[in-house]
Amino acid sequence: MRKEIYPKLTLVGAGPGDVDLISVKGVHALGSADVVLYDALVNTELFKYVPIDALKINVGKRNHNHTYTQDQINSLIVDLAFTHGHVVRLKGGDPFVFGRGQEEINYADIFNIETEFVPGISSSIGVPGLSGIPVTHRGVSESFWVITGTTKDNQLSKDVEAAAKTNATVVVLMGLNKLKEIVEVFKQEGKEDTAIALIQNGSLPTYNLALGTIDTIEEIAKEANIQAPAVIVIGEVVKQHKEFPTVLTNWNYLLN
Repeated sequence: MRKEIYPKLTLVGAGPGDVDLISVKGVHALGSADVVLYDALVNTELFKYVPIDALKINVGKRNHNHTYTQDQINSLIVDLAFTHGHVVRLKGGDPFVFGRGQEEINYADIFNIETEFVPGISSSIGVPGLSGIPVTHRGVSESFWVITGTTKDNQLSKDVEAAAKTNATVVVLMGLNKLKEIVEVFKQEGKEDTAIALIQNGSLPTYNLALGTIDTIEEIAKEANIQAPAVIVIGEVVKQHKEFPTVLTNWNYLLN
C-alpha cells in the first residue's frame, strides 16, 4: 500500500562543516526526509541521519560551478514535494546568511507547500569562534559586519568600502578570490596595520589559518596555501588569537 504524500519543505542549516555542529532539530528533520537536496559545502557524513531509501540530490554551487540554477532548484523542491513528500533542503552554515533560503521558501509558498526553517550555525560567527577569534570583544569591538565578498555580478560588494570606514569587525564570506581588492580598500582607509585572519575549513580536520595585517596578509596567505572555502576576519579582535603576537613578531623579523 502506497503511503499518502504530504508535500513539505524544511530548510535546514548544516553548520560550518563538522557534523556535530548541526542542531538536534536539524537531525530530526533529516530523519523524516523523503528527499534531501544538499549543497556542495555540506558534509555528506550527515546522511547517516537520513532514511536509507530517501532520495539524495547534490544541487551544490561552488566557485561559480553550478550543478543546478536557482530556478531549477526551486522547481525541484516543488516537484519532489508533490511526488515524494518531505523535502529537506540542506545548506551549509545558516540558510538565511547568503544561502538564498528565503527565495526557496517563497517559491514553495506559491504552491501552498508547508514550510519550516531550522537555523544553522553560520560560518561568519562559528568559524572565527572555533579559531579563537570572537567577532565582538568588550572594549575592542562593539559590532560586526557580515558581507558577501562576491556579488551576483562577480564584483566586490560595495559594503566592504563602507565597513572599512568603521571600527567594527568585518567578516567576509566567499571573498578569498577578492582578497587583493579587499586589502586595497582597507589600505585606502589608512588601515595597513589592521589585523586580519583567513580561516580555511574552520571546523574540519583540513583546517588552515593565516594571520597577519592588511599589509602582510597576501604574502602570508600564499605561504600558508590558503584555499577556498575560507572566512576572512578583519579587525582588532583578530589579535585575540593566541598565536597572533608570535606571527606578527616572526613576520617583522623576516622583513628586517
